[in-house]
Amino acid sequence: MKNIYLFTVLTIFLWSCNNSDKKSMVTNDNKEVIVEETNSNVPKNQKLSKEQQIASAILAAPVEAREGATVYGYNENGDFITLKEGFNNFICIADNPAKDGFQVVSYHKSLEPMMARGRALAAEGKSRGEKEKIRDEEAKSGKLDLPKSPATLHIYYGENGFFNTKTNNIENAKYRYVVYMPYATQKTTGLSLKPNGSSHPWLMFPGKYNAHIMITPNE
Repeated sequence: MKNIYLFTVLTIFLWSCNNSDKKSMVTNDNKEVIVEETNSNVPKNQKLSKEQQIASAILAAPVEAREGATVYGYNENGDFITLKEGFNNFICIADNPAKDGFQVVSYHKSLEPMMARGRALAAEGKSRGEKEKIRDEEAKSGKLDLPKSPATLHIYYGENGFFNTKTNNIENAKYRYVVYMPYATQKTTGLSLKPNGSSHPWLMFPGKYNAHIMITPNE
């Protein structure tokens, strides 16, 4: 009986260790794999070189769009700058080391007026609510250009996410598609206003200038 008890405790311990160290990793070909890692090895607020910022940011873009994408990032002083001029319809943004967690995004250039305006308002110290109010008013007046057709933003994000500078892969990150359709509603799209199940698409902010479809694939 004692041996059975010890075997059970050992089994639970080993299972716990094996699972606590597992994490997801996004490879250069957009495949997600499970690797072994402990949270103690996760770098926080990484300050990446220009080349590393570019390498990490373009992973958010479709494979065929990465080479020609424009990439924004940060200099040594934390200023938002252009790291690479592109020649296609994609814009990528590297992770901001001044913010906790990890986030890189890529989006169609038709979204840039809305994104750039948001950055400008944030730099002025506007709150999230103030930014949304101003952009909403400017969109309705025609001052703020919105995409004329559906435009997608791709994002990798995670509280413990980071860019592995040895493998050039993003680790501990989740992926999401955001398809912007200004002023779309449930009636015009047929979409639910909340996900019907895991990874199901749904419409967020229906009827607003920043209405968009949310799609978060299963891990």
